[in-house]
Amino acid sequence: MNKNSFKRLFGLLAVVIISTLFAFVILPVKVNAKDLDEIEKYVINVDVNEDGTLTLVYHIEWRVLDSTSEGPLSWVIIGTPNKHYVDYKPLSDSIKKMKYTTDSGSGFRIDLDKDYYAGDLVIMEFALVQDYMYQMEYPEKDQTQYTFTPGWFDEIYVDELIITWNEDKSLYATSDYKEVNGRYVWHTSLSKGSKYTVSVVYPSDAYEFSANKKYIDEQSGSGATDDTGNAILGTIFIFFMYGGFFALIYLFVLLVDYISWVSSAGFKPGIKKVRTIIEYYDKCQGCGGVRPKGAEICPYCGRNFVKSKQVIEETKIPKKYEEYKKEILNAKKDGNYRISSLPNTIVHVSSVTVPHKTSFKNFRAANAAKSGGRRGGHGGGCACACACACACAGGGRAGCIAKDFYKDHKKKDSVIFSVSK
Repeated sequence: MNKNSFKRLFGLLAVVIISTLFAFVILPVKVNAKDLDEIEKYVINVDVNEDGTLTLVYHIEWRVLDSTSEGPLSWVIIGTPNKHYVDYKPLSDSIKKMKYTTDSGSGFRIDLDKDYYAGDLVIMEFALVQDYMYQMEYPEKDQTQYTFTPGWFDEIYVDELIITWNEDKSLYATSDYKEVNGRYVWHTSLSKGSKYTVSVVYPSDAYEFSANKKYIDEQSGSGATDDTGNAILGTIFIFFMYGGFFALIYLFVLLVDYISWVSSAGFKPGIKKVRTIIEYYDKCQGCGGVRPKGAEICPYCGRNFVKSKQVIEETKIPKKYEEYKKEILNAKKDGNYRISSLPNTIVHVSSVTVPHKTSFKNFRAANAAKSGGRRGGHGGGCACACACACACAGGGRAGCIAKDFYKDHKKKDSVIFSVSK
């Protein structure tokens, strides 16, 4: 490098440093270091209706931890499975108004009866009739499986998630559950960005199922690398085309956002596949009854047919099942798969979202919403930078649900709830 080139490089570096110092003065950088909220209890009771729709009754206990950084809590968005709802109804006085929204994928915006401040606990209850929730002829012929993933929260811990499902007419349920008073009960907790999926299998003649409502997975992931590359290339283009002082300031702000994104949102987003090998007894260990095809619970004495369960993460296959490795790894979508050479063994596949799956583009959009002020008293404290690539809605805290997983059909006429408040 000659002397003149060195001088030019030094001059450019000086401009960048001066611009950076100036940006610190005129552009306040906002960093959220602590949690705004905590969900202490998240309960969903599920009942299947005769037409195959589901009645979902939600009970949510939401604790406000910080009302200074983003203001008091005045509304929230709760993610729901898809846009094909039939009817809905608020069940608690804390809900002033609720309506369907696509601001965070598929969900309901709930306007609260008042502003809630740090330390306050708001209890929300509502009911929803939901359609397009099952897949026929799956996992086996003459069977129909429901798959349900409650709305999740990218920036909020859920201390206790409870899903209960009326087991009437069902064949079996997947995952770890308990049977309490005629209901399957799943009990867990969720870290930020995590989600939990349950499935229940029925005979295809148990309810009025329709083959037109086939489950279709339309979720598509977006890589953070592409968004980051586009943003940075766009910045370089502007700088070299127009140059100048303000382009350098913009570059600095972009750099600050990028550093914040890497530190708070995660750099390698993705969905982890978890496979569970479940082996069943061919006969009930209680009464000796022969296990019916696809059954998990003995129909005669109620005892569980499960002999063993072994969780396999990613591609780690135990030696016992090494010869079936290809067959096991070919099971990629969520659900149950039989191992052909092992008549009493299935592979259950579920997905776990790695926390903080946030693209750089969505992270910056959320920050822009925060700097624009509050709408409804709680803008910008948005928990929607998640796997569903949902938009951040100002004025409240939004939960997440992946966008419509189901084939588009016309919504049914509204029905009257029998759920009492």
